[in-house]
Amino acid sequence: MKYVMVPGGWQGGWAFDAVAAELRRDGHRVEAVTLAGLEPDGPADVDRSPNLDAHVDQVAEIVERGDGAPVALCGHSYGGMVIAGVADRLGDRLDQLVFIDAYVPDDGDSCWSLTSDRFRELFLAGARADGRWVAVPEGLDPRARPHPLASFLQSIRLGGDLGPPPGRTFISGGAWPGSPFVALTERLRDDPGWRVTEIPVGHNIARHDPHGLAAVLGALPPRSA
Repeated sequence: MKYVMVPGGWQGGWAFDAVAAELRRDGHRVEAVTLAGLEPDGPADVDRSPNLDAHVDQVAEIVERGDGAPVALCGHSYGGMVIAGVADRLGDRLDQLVFIDAYVPDDGDSCWSLTSDRFRELFLAGARADGRWVAVPEGLDPRARPHPLASFLQSIRLGGDLGPPPGRTFISGGAWPGSPFVALTERLRDDPGWRVTEIPVGHNIARHDPHGLAAVLGALPPRSA
């Protein structure tokens, strides 16, 4: 299995370093993505912040250039918006779609519309300086970078019909304070089209329990199973 892993807001592919190391030790291939605008050296153009479409295009290109190996496309938090857009376009290229305490949008949803008041307030306060970039919240890794506000605000366009969907898994971090995912988790538990599991360590599962996350990801069955 090849894992393509998309981080949440403010973070880069480095967020999955410990998880990727365990998966690679078990013989899997991993590509952890740093989304446009979140590069370690900062964005190429601070006056043009990437939107959700740009991030979907970026990850779709990574999937498209694959060699045909089974792909598990994984997204954390905001990354759920991105992988949903990629799956709508390239669902036939994916074996598994994994939302790691992440937004699961319908057509027309945005990160802004799906999130909690706590995060809306954080987005607004963080973008107050220039209206384009949301400053890094306190407590994140020093490698975190300001996140493009446009990607949080843009609504997703879904509507592809590419045959049977990939297997869908939601990994909950539990009911942490301000979580926008509590009701979503309960709804998906009752949906036979989803596999739901919980690693109750809070939102940043890859940081707080990389071993547990790698174990869940490594046990994903092929789509044909």
